[in-house]
Amino acid sequence: MGVRQEFITVNNYRIRLLEDGAGSKHIILLHGIGAAAERWAKVIPLLAVKGYHVIAPDIIGFGYSDKPDVNYTMDFFTSFVRNLALTLGIRRFSLIGSSLGGQIAAEFAIAYGNSDVLNSLVLVTPSGMSIEPTQAFTQYVMAALYPNLESARRAFMLMHCGKPVDEVYLRDFVNRMMLPNAKYAFISTLMGMRQAASSLKERLHNIKVPTLIIWSERDLLIPVDHAYEFHRRISNSQLIIMDGCGHTPFYEQPERFVELVTTFLESVLASYYSYS
Repeated sequence: MGVRQEFITVNNYRIRLLEDGAGSKHIILLHGIGAAAERWAKVIPLLAVKGYHVIAPDIIGFGYSDKPDVNYTMDFFTSFVRNLALTLGIRRFSLIGSSLGGQIAAEFAIAYGNSDVLNSLVLVTPSGMSIEPTQAFTQYVMAALYPNLESARRAFMLMHCGKPVDEVYLRDFVNRMMLPNAKYAFISTLMGMRQAASSLKERLHNIKVPTLIIWSERDLLIPVDHAYEFHRRISNSQLIIMDGCGHTPFYEQPERFVELVTTFLESVLASYYSYS
């Protein structure tokens, strides 16, 4: 079918999303802070070809979705994900989140994972384990709040461990961060992330759905040490450390990432139907 862009209304907010594929195996992809749905552009068609219906929104407050004057708390974001699924008529789905999106996904699993909503969870280098930012993350925050091509290039090269960065994506990042209310949403989200992180560690045991944790061995934004803590605290979890990439393994090694994720998702579905 091909990747298509849509604008929908979720709780009176205009939300942009990318969508590909069809059928009943739904996946919702959640990007990181300051990012947009395009961050998943390399994996969306690969997942669709494997038979999945893939939805990647610009999370409210980011990208080209509305940026209302609200407090961007984890409760606000988890409600957004639930209302997005309801608006799209999706009853059950798998949730994949990266960085901020991973923290939102974990909070969503805590809030809704015991209901008939979530099939499985994939956390990709999620935030939420520590309230103290790394130097690389601080560089990224500064690039978002004072956007220009050079600051963005420096931040993204740290994110990608010195590898070349797509110039088109850099320009889009700068343009998006200059949109009205973009910086407010970014700062408010940072505060919400920090507030939730103070207790997330103690609540991860409430995640009961099958969970895959993917981390990068060379992640400079969120250290790989955090991966083991997530894995230890989520009982029904698997951990995979990907070699040779930085904070966004799905962007840097999309084929390998999709192979790992779909193997996990299919094993969960097989177990579900076997149990049923």
